[in-house]
Amino acid sequence: MPALSVAARSLAALSLVGSVVVGAGPAMADNKIGGGAQTPAPSGETSGGVDGDTISSQAGVIVYDRSKNGVGGSVGALTSTASWAPPACWYAPKYTPDQLKAHLEPIWAADSTGYEWDAQQRDRYVEGHPYTDFNKDKAGKGYWWDSYVNQDFPPGWDKCKEPYFWVDKGDPPPADIQNAVTPEILAELAYNEIRVPSTTVDLAPADTTKVNLPTWAWLDGATFRPVSVTASVPILGITATTTAEPVSLRIDPGTGDALTYPASGVCGIDNQRIGEPYARGKADRTPPCGVKYLRASGNGAYPLKATITWHIHWTGTGGAGGDLGEGTFGATQDVVVQEIQAVNR
Repeated sequence: MPALSVAARSLAALSLVGSVVVGAGPAMADNKIGGGAQTPAPSGETSGGVDGDTISSQAGVIVYDRSKNGVGGSVGALTSTASWAPPACWYAPKYTPDQLKAHLEPIWAADSTGYEWDAQQRDRYVEGHPYTDFNKDKAGKGYWWDSYVNQDFPPGWDKCKEPYFWVDKGDPPPADIQNAVTPEILAELAYNEIRVPSTTVDLAPADTTKVNLPTWAWLDGATFRPVSVTASVPILGITATTTAEPVSLRIDPGTGDALTYPASGVCGIDNQRIGEPYARGKADRTPPCGVKYLRASGNGAYPLKATITWHIHWTGTGGAGGDLGEGTFGATQDVVVQEIQAVNR
């Protein structure tokens, strides 16, 4: 299709952005969104988007289940260690034959896209090259597919330029169509919705410690558990669940005048726990996870940064699945370090 047709089609589609673009509109109240700008589930249409011979304009939009996602005001999105990015756009069902006709004919009648483009469109969708009368003879047997754009990852319009195409129910989209929605694409979109808890660590001593005193560090095991998001396209019966599992905690003391426990600064997970809470009787022990400052922080504080590494994997329809690498999320907290005061008698 010539460049004019792509631009014209994009302009025509803008009228639908509010209802079909993932990310448009406010978040649904019944979705437990972890935080940040997350994609809302579409209004209604969670059972497939089909009623007789009509298809909701929301039908191909991704439906999310965030009930097992991280929650609370301190959660955040992962940063991929592999410079991963979510799909910019994808193709999925959008119209029945009557709905595509109702969408295109007013555009042609308005003559806003030019005679040449309108003639090409009529030839493609009405006059048999390759479709006849919007495929009305196949009503109820398939759908017209179109692009959906990830509004959080522009410029999606430049990534999906295929014209509307027909797919019979139960058939896969044409092999030459890139970004046709699959469980893997759903998994990647679900990854983009994952929110994990803040990595503020518990310290003992808390907030203020002493020079050369081992400071214990640990994380609440109940908070740092696997989180997941499920994405689906009900009209196609495909789904994928992406899960993030905590792997390790890295401690950066915020100064070179410090030692970490272990020496690498990376605390692994043991029995679903990162580090070990301090308790009476442990004063003479070396903390399995922690830090020892060698110099006081003066009138200020050291910015201790704690970063959790999460392993991300997914499972989907038909036994599909795989790894999506690792992601990190960190937070900084101030630690005041004082000199130990000697008492002279």
